[in-house]
Amino acid sequence: MALPAPRRFGAVNWRGLRTLVWRGVWRYFKMAWHTLGGPCISSLLLLAVFVLAAGGAGQMVPGIALAEFLVPGIVMFQLAHAAFENAAFPVLDDKLEGMIGDILAAPLSPLEILAGYVLPAVASGLMTGMAILGLGWLFADLRLHDLGALVGFALAAALLFALLGTFIGLWADRWEHYAMAENFVILPLGFLSGTFFTLSSLPEAARPLIALNPVFHAVGGVRYALTGYAETALLPGALLLGGPILLLWLLLWRLFATGYKIKP
Repeated sequence: MALPAPRRFGAVNWRGLRTLVWRGVWRYFKMAWHTLGGPCISSLLLLAVFVLAAGGAGQMVPGIALAEFLVPGIVMFQLAHAAFENAAFPVLDDKLEGMIGDILAAPLSPLEILAGYVLPAVASGLMTGMAILGLGWLFADLRLHDLGALVGFALAAALLFALLGTFIGLWADRWEHYAMAENFVILPLGFLSGTFFTLSSLPEAARPLIALNPVFHAVGGVRYALTGYAETALLPGALLLGGPILLLWLLLWRLFATGYKIKP
């Protein structure tokens, strides 16, 4: 009886990559009460607090109701956080539980392993963002002005924070490190992103610092797509998002190739 021949792969191990991606997506749906339910409830609470505090009729910019201004920012805030969380958590959990060795032993290249962690996190961020946008549409009179800007900036923000989450997952040695990065990096980037304020309302000295925040440009791009209001030009914002994405992708590719904190 002839022995079965070993499975041959082409340039990409599509079967292995698909399995790793589906594992991450399944984790998202398995914990939907946390990964989806939590962001939806907190987003509604944020929207209610700000709208009620303004008496229900405030305006952040002329001609745009407060809820219409807030919803795109809240969507991007939660999208970015979901992408970060659903990248950092699996990487760190696999490290601490010893499961990362099984993935390293599989016939997957460093780039395929990186994609296997990043792509589910991107999908998780986009699904969370779409769910919150659907809820926000019930409370704000949003109109789609630019589908390309909506898809492009949402995808760029999800990819950026999925890569950042993967890096934190590799760097962290315990859950306290993850919590520290979330509290001192991710949340400040989100709250200082123009979600709840306009750039013109800030002191002159603070505006250049806020304009360097890539989340500010992601929020601005999606806000323009849903309201037609743009506080800054879209192209420089897209470039400010694209640069860190490319750098993080190359850095993480190198870290997975060298086994940074995942190989003995």
